[in-house]
Amino acid sequence: MGLADTTHFLCRIEGGIATVSLNRPDRKNPLTFESYAELRDWFRALPYTDEVKAVVFASNGGNFSSGGDVHDIIGPLTRMNMKELLAFTRMTGDLVKAMVNCGKPVIAAIDGICVGAGAIIAMASDLRIGTPEAKTAFLFTRVGLAGCDMGACAILPRIIGQGRAAELLYTGRSMSAEEGERWGFFNRLVAGDALEAEARDWAERIVAGPNFAHMMTKTMLAQEWSMSIEQAIEAEAQAQAICMQTEDFVRAYKAFVAKEKPVFEGD
Repeated sequence: MGLADTTHFLCRIEGGIATVSLNRPDRKNPLTFESYAELRDWFRALPYTDEVKAVVFASNGGNFSSGGDVHDIIGPLTRMNMKELLAFTRMTGDLVKAMVNCGKPVIAAIDGICVGAGAIIAMASDLRIGTPEAKTAFLFTRVGLAGCDMGACAILPRIIGQGRAAELLYTGRSMSAEEGERWGFFNRLVAGDALEAEARDWAERIVAGPNFAHMMTKTMLAQEWSMSIEQAIEAEAQAQAICMQTEDFVRAYKAFVAKEKPVFEGD
């Protein structure tokens, strides 16, 4: 089976861009045990393929995701023992790890409802494009849980700042699209009917670039969180020296000399 052969979410691969979305628009696209696990395994496979060079995590039917399904997930969780619960929370966290470590830029295209685990998927993406109708909420406290879910207390403050993240994680309130753009959660807001095209355009521009070097950029963005400045500078020196051995680096030089636009091939 190929990467596009998915069961619990939609996937389309064209021109090196995988467009994925949850496929329960009638319920605002909730996650289930099965879609969590399949998304985790799908992102885990990305480092080992050149078929996909960028990912667009899209909305479906005017909404991104309503998070964990109340009937299919929340209800069963109330009847699980501690060992079973920890297996579940580790599995959901593994989805975020897989997204962070997949080696491919991920663009979240967010329309309408984007809450709970849906907000986490948006948070774990590299870039976020929203519509004015986007409503994002880390609503874990609203269901009696802590805001520290799937890496939220580590990742969200790095995107929007500690105080703003604390407000959203303590209250579970919805962040408006305007707030999200002003706070740096959204890179850009566009009209709903332009959302998918805008995300595709961003992905196409990324795919036209040096994809091995993009992988290195994503890797260093993740790894340097826990490094000192000196460690980060040394790590980047090594990463850049590796990129200087690629053919794309040579192609860029030759194109510059010839006063042409470089055509990168990802090697």
